Amino acid sequence: MKSRLAKLEDHKAAPPLRTPTDLSPEAIEEVSHALNGLLADTFALFVKTKNFHWHVSGPFFRSYHLLLDDQSEGLQESIDILAERVRKIGGTTIRSIGQIASLQRIKDNDEDFVPAHDMLKELMEDNKGVAVAMREAHKVAEDHDDPATASLLEIWIDQTEKRTWFLFEAGRESTPSGH
Repeated sequence: MKSRLAKLEDHKAAPPLRTPTDLSPEAIEEVSHALNGLLADTFALFVKTKNFHWHVSGPFFRSYHLLLDDQSEGLQESIDILAERVRKIGGTTIRSIGQIASLQRIKDNDEDFVPAHDMLKELMEDNKGVAVAMREAHKVAEDHDDPATASLLEIWIDQTEKRTWFLFEAGRESTPSGH
């Protein structure tokens, strides 16, 4: 612990937007990069979930409409927390839709019509992909002794797995021929 404090004393004044931290510049860079990728994915998943919420159709309309609204609210709540975590450790975060587009790993869906079952399946797969990316970001945070970021990611992994589970179960009721 003493060596970390000594390193802090040797730091020059932080430039604007560089929040003082005991994390190394390498840690700030790598954790911020991982979180910004997750932030872009969360924005993309939020928009896709809202798209499907607005455009769902069929016999399970009300159930799916409410499910997707609930899921999009959870995603929206995590956006600010993710961005603020990047700032807390001294990094900077995304600034535009263009930057989101350049970082996101979630594919947009601009189709005029998507059957409800396909919506649920696509969102389930997207959430599974986000969970993988969160586990990778968790490893980065652990490698850089950043337990606060790791702890947040553990909560978000659980939330992502819950979304995946709900989408899986809801999709089972609408599978053609019950398969």
